Amino acid sequence: MHRKKWGSLFLVLALVAVLALGGCQPAGESEPEVETREADVVVIGGGGAGLAAAVTAADHGAEVILLEKMPRLGGNTLISGCAYNAVDPERQSKQGIEDSIDLHFQHTYEGGDKKGDPELIRVLVENALDGLHWLESLGCEFKDEVYTVLGALWPRSHTNVKPLGTGYIEALENAARERGVEILLETKAEELVQEEDGRVTGVKAVDADGKEVIFKARKGVVLATGGFSANVEMRTKYNPRLTAEIPTTNHPGATGDGIVMAEKVGAEFVGMEYIQLLPTGDPETGSLAGWLAPGVDQMIYVNKEGKRFVAEDERRDVMTNALFEQPDALMYVVSDANSVWEVTSFGETEEQLVEMGKVQKADTLEELAEKINVPPENLVETVAKYNEAVENNHDPEFGKKLLGHKIETPPFYASPRVPTVHHTMGGVKIDTLARVISKDGNPIPGLYAAGEVTGGIHGTNRLGGNAIADIIVFGRIAGESAANSK
Repeated sequence: MHRKKWGSLFLVLALVAVLALGGCQPAGESEPEVETREADVVVIGGGGAGLAAAVTAADHGAEVILLEKMPRLGGNTLISGCAYNAVDPERQSKQGIEDSIDLHFQHTYEGGDKKGDPELIRVLVENALDGLHWLESLGCEFKDEVYTVLGALWPRSHTNVKPLGTGYIEALENAARERGVEILLETKAEELVQEEDGRVTGVKAVDADGKEVIFKARKGVVLATGGFSANVEMRTKYNPRLTAEIPTTNHPGATGDGIVMAEKVGAEFVGMEYIQLLPTGDPETGSLAGWLAPGVDQMIYVNKEGKRFVAEDERRDVMTNALFEQPDALMYVVSDANSVWEVTSFGETEEQLVEMGKVQKADTLEELAEKINVPPENLVETVAKYNEAVENNHDPEFGKKLLGHKIETPPFYASPRVPTVHHTMGGVKIDTLARVISKDGNPIPGLYAAGEVTGGIHGTNRLGGNAIADIIVFGRIAGESAANSK
C-alpha cells in the first residue's frame, strides 16, 4: 500500500477513536441542559424538622421548595413513638407532677454526660412547650395524659391522638401545602452549591426521572436530612460494634446524606461517635412496635432466666449496655392488665399483638413463664420482689425511682426485645440560630440545619421524648433564620 493511503487510513482511525472517546461532539448534538429552579429557601428533607422549617419560612414570607428523596414525607418522625417532652404545667398539674424548665435542662444536660452544648439545650427546653402549642395550632392533637417514655427520666412526655408520628406529619404537611410550599418527592439532593466567598446558594439534586436539577436559594438552604442509623458503613466508622447484625428502628432513608454534603462545604461536626441504641427492639425487625406497657413505671425487664437486671427508668445507654451482658442480649418486657394501651403509639391493639405472636399472654405468671421459656419460680420471685419495691417505694436491687404500678392483675403479658440502633446524636455543629458552623468556627453563610443531622444538643445520650421536641424547636428556628437571611 502506498504511503499516502497508509496516512489516510491512520487519519480515519484516529478520528474514529477520538469520537469514541467523546473528544469531539458530533454536529447537531449538545450536552443535555441542566434544569434550574429558584426559591427563597430550599429545604432538604421532608421529616418533622424539614417540614417545620418549611412552614415557618413560609410564614416569614419566603417562597419555599422542599426536597425529599423518599417517595413519601415523614422520615423517622412518621414511624416514631411520637413522644414529645415539654414542661407543661397545665397538663402536669392535673396529675400532680412537679416539673420545671431548669429540671428539664438538668435531665437533658446530665443525661448526656454534660457533653451537650448548654446554650442549645437551654433553647430546646425553653421553647419545647411553645413548639407543642404551635403544633396544636396546626391541627396536631395531643392526649391530656403526660407520661414517662422509655429513657425520658421524668413524666413530661406527650403523645399524639393519632398513631406513631402520623399526627405530626399530617398537620405539618397540610400547613406546608396551605402556605404554598412546593414539595418534591423522590428528589435526592446530592451536593450543596457553594460560591467562592463560602456562601451556600443552592442544591444539586436528581429528580424522580433521573434528571439533574439545580435548586437555587436566594436566601438560604436548610439541611434536615436526618441521621445515619440505617447506614451500616457510616455508623461502624464511628462505632465498630454497630455491625449489620444489629437492627435499627430507623427508616431506610436515614443514610447520612446531609453529613456527606455538609462535609464538602467545610462544616464542623460534633459527637459523631455518640450513637444511641435502645433495649426494646423487635427481634426480627428492630422496630419499637410490638409491646404494650405505656410507661416505664408499668413494666419490668427480665432476662432469659426470668430475672431483672437493670432499672427500667434508667438512661437508654445504661439499659442497653446492661442488656448486652444478658444471655443472647435478649429480654422480655413484662406487664399486666393494668398496663395496656387501648391502642399503642404504633396503632396496635392487645388482640392484634397477641394474635401476631409479638406478645405472649397468660392468666398466671407460671403460665407466662412457660410460654417465654424462663424458669417459672424465678419469674414469680422476681415479680414478688418488684411488687414489694413498689409498695415500699424503694427498689433495693436496682434503684428504680418511677415505681407506679405493681404487676399483679391478670392477664399478664411478655414481649421479647433486643438492642436496636435508634439515634445518632452527632452531626453538623450549629449555633442557637441553627446556622451551620464551619471548621474555622464561623457560620457558613446561607446554610442552616435542624434535626438529627445536627450534633451537640444531646451529648452522649438523648433522653426519650427529646427528639421530637428538638426537630420542632430547631426546625422552626432554622426556617425563620433562612427566611430572614440577607
